[in-house]
Order: sequence, then C-alpha cells, then structure tokens
Amino acid sequence: MLETGAIWGLTGTTVTSLMFIWAMYSQYVPRHLRVYVEKYAYKIIGWLSSYVHIKFTEQNEESLKRSENYDAIRNYLSTNSAAHAKRLKADESKNSKSLVLSMDDHEEVEDEVEGVKVKWYSNVKVTQTQSNYGRNTSDERRFFTLTFHKRHRGMIIDTYLAHVLRKGKEIGLRNRERKLYTNNSTEEWYPWMAGKWSNVPFHHPATFETLAMDPEKKEGIKKDLIKFIKGKDYYKKVGKPWKRGYLLFGPPGTGKSTMISAIANFLHYDVYDLELTTVKNNSELKKLLLDTTSKSIIVIEDIDCSLDLTGQRKTKKEEDEDGEEKKEAEKKSKGEGDGKQSKVTLSGEMAEEEEKNKAEKEEKKKKDKKIKGPGENGDVFDKNGVE
Repeated sequence: MLETGAIWGLTGTTVTSLMFIWAMYSQYVPRHLRVYVEKYAYKIIGWLSSYVHIKFTEQNEESLKRSENYDAIRNYLSTNSAAHAKRLKADESKNSKSLVLSMDDHEEVEDEVEGVKVKWYSNVKVTQTQSNYGRNTSDERRFFTLTFHKRHRGMIIDTYLAHVLRKGKEIGLRNRERKLYTNNSTEEWYPWMAGKWSNVPFHHPATFETLAMDPEKKEGIKKDLIKFIKGKDYYKKVGKPWKRGYLLFGPPGTGKSTMISAIANFLHYDVYDLELTTVKNNSELKKLLLDTTSKSIIVIEDIDCSLDLTGQRKTKKEEDEDGEEKKEAEKKSKGEGDGKQSKVTLSGEMAEEEEKNKAEKEEKKKKDKKIKGPGENGDVFDKNGVE
C-alpha cells in the first residue's frame, strides 16, 4: 500500500507530465495533423462509449444568427437549472420582461422523461484568432450538449426533443415583453433608420375577465381563439394560411380597441397597428406584412375611412355618372398629391376573405341540411356579428 504522500506525489508527477505533453503537442504539432488526430480520437471514444451526444450551438454556422432552438432549450432548462444547478447565470434579455436564469458555463443538470434520465451540459469554446494588424482576438461559442444512452435514441430524437423545443418556445412566449408596432413612412425603410416598423412595450391591462360584454358572446370568442391556436395542423392539412379575421364595428368608445387588447393578452401576441394612409400601394403593403413576426395581431383601424373600398362595387351607370367628377378632382389634385395618395386596394386580401367566407357558408349549409333533413331551411347566421 502506498502512503498518502506517495500517492499525491505520483498524482502530481502524472498531471505535470500530461500538461507538458499537451503543451508540446499544441505548440509543435501542425494544425492539420491535430485535426486528424482529434478526429480519430473521437471515433475511438465513440466506439467504446455507449452514450450519444447531441450538440446545440448558440449561433447558426451558416447565417450567423442566434439559434431559436438554443433559446428554446435554455428556456426549458431554466426551471430545472434554478432548482438543481450549483452555478447559475442571470441574463436580462431585451425581449424578456423578467430575468432568465440559465446554467453557467461548464455546468450540468439532469432531466428525466418516461423513466429515462438524460444530462444537459452547458459548454463554451474559446478560439483565438489573429487579425491582419497583429491583434489577438478571442471568439466565444456557447452550446448545449445532450447526453443519453444509445438504447433510448429513438424516443429521445422522436419525442423528447420535440417536447423540449415546444415547451421552451411556450416559456419564451410567456416571458417575453410584448410589443406594439406602428408602420413608418417609406422614407424610413432603411436599416440605419427606423425601419418599416417602430415599437414600444405593450402593457395594456384589458382582459376578457374585465371586458364588459355579453358572457355568452365572450365565451364564444374565447373558444374560437382557442380552437384557432390549436388548429395549425388543420390549416396546413387543408392548404389554408393559418390566420383568423375579426371585423369589429361600432361608434367610438364602444370597446373595439379594448377587445383587441384583450385578445392580445389572451393569446400573448404582439400587436401591429397598420396605418393604411401612409402606405402608397399594394407592393408596400405586402412588404410591411412580410416584415411582421409570427403569432401577432395586425390591426387596421377605420378601414372604411382609409381607403375607397366601396368604389369597386359601383355599377356601370354609377361609374359613368361619377366619371366627370373624378376627372375634375384628379386635375385639381395632380401635382399636389402625386405620389402621396394611397393606391392600396386590398383586392387580394378581400378576394381571399370572400372566398373563405363562401366556403365556410357552404360547409355550414351542408351540415345544417344533414341535421334538419331535406325540404327545410339550412341557412346559418353568425349571431356574434364577427367573422
């Protein structure tokens, strides 16, 4: 039996020798040769090990953007990390309304799903690079590593990872600070200026519980919203865009804006307030809509006052009668409002909504005829007055 002093002496000598060998290896072995050595070393370790390792990087290698999957995993592990990790890191994200607790670098936590234990490791890789001016700069790349036994590969890849990403995105959606966006004029559509949209934090207190409304209609709208947010797969299956429209009408002060705020708080969505009078044509409108984020509400207020939508429904006789008046008005306004008058028609959006309404009415008629039988009136009217 070796004494304690001898054991410590042998350990110190071994560690010193390994450090010396590693320093010589890093300094004198060419980089391309080290790549081959490390490559085959990892292969040998993989053959001998019974565990599978999955790496999730903080940034996408191709686009250099922050990975959404990395943020979702961090959100998912935040609760587990706060309860079990010994070293935590508190991040104050600009899009979050509260502190985000996550594992510190080189920390690990354990998770369990269906009786299977997995481990998450938080790692950071620091690379030293030398610029053309001789300066040494360091680059930090963080990543999570998921480790599990290879016998559970199918369950982890098919079920567990989807569960982690889904829960992480839900947590991020609840914790993020929601925004109220307003569209800017075309002159500000540049990266160094305001961009297409300006935003402020959205803190409206309206909820369905505080909304003064008929309880039956209120519950009907809530059920419709829940059905919508759970129907993404259905919309994809039938080949329709995943969106829902509501038409709110009434005099000022009747609660239209409050209803929108209550819906936004109920769904945890951002709000885009689209002012059509600053949009010149349909092309600009499409660019604005493409620049919005998913899971958001687009509000178009006073749509009947912003655009001349009723002109498309006029008969040929009415058009001929108004033709002369329009020509005179155009002559007067030419030169003054040229290029400033909005030419948005919403033709594509209105045609799509009209087609959707027809399809929904036909489907309701078919269902109602099946219930009532032949010879009875099968028309169905929406008692809520909203789409």
